[in-house]
Amino acid sequence: MSRAINRATNREKFAMIQRCLRTSAGRPAGLVLAACLAAALSGCISLGGGKTPESLLTLTPEAAIPAGATATGSASEGLVVLEPETDRRLAVQRLAVSVDSANVAYMQKAMWVERPARLFRSLLAETIRAQGNRIVFEDSDAGASGRARLAGRLLDMGYDGPTQSVVVRYDAIMERGAGAITTKRFEARVDNVAPDAKSVGPALNRAANDVARQVAEWAR
Repeated sequence: MSRAINRATNREKFAMIQRCLRTSAGRPAGLVLAACLAAALSGCISLGGGKTPESLLTLTPEAAIPAGATATGSASEGLVVLEPETDRRLAVQRLAVSVDSANVAYMQKAMWVERPARLFRSLLAETIRAQGNRIVFEDSDAGASGRARLAGRLLDMGYDGPTQSVVVRYDAIMERGAGAITTKRFEARVDNVAPDAKSVGPALNRAANDVARQVAEWAR
């Protein structure tokens, strides 16, 4: 019962934000959005500032190679996983919240230990390593080389307010050498997540691991 009440309350908060934005046309956009968020979310999310949280969010691979595992081969046969591109919304350590299709805020008391794109690259590389004995480099590794390169763009890794869910969306670009390129979009979503760091962090870790497994299967 309490979970159902919380979900209903959260939906009402984001509906209030959307109504506030629609009825404030013509006023300075930044001031309007800040006022609407403050009134509706009662401290759940913010546009910036505030103290550093007591703990930081990270991504932990659910699939990892065991200690002592080895992989052999030439460097040219390896796969290089590149840090994905992002827009400015995800180019910071704050946790992005989509208020609606045109407005973004950041969740209070929620901060990544480093930029989301870098965390996702490391998670993706470790998940691919766990699929077998393939040599996998990250583009930050010294001497990273290989004919196969996995690049892409991290389109979303945050909280969607209107649907009360977390979303991870990644456009992958696989270059296998000789000019052969394949692309594919991957997505994972976890629904019914409360808008607070303690709930959103684990849900994003689940969604990111889901996407990483999908990409690892595709990249074989």
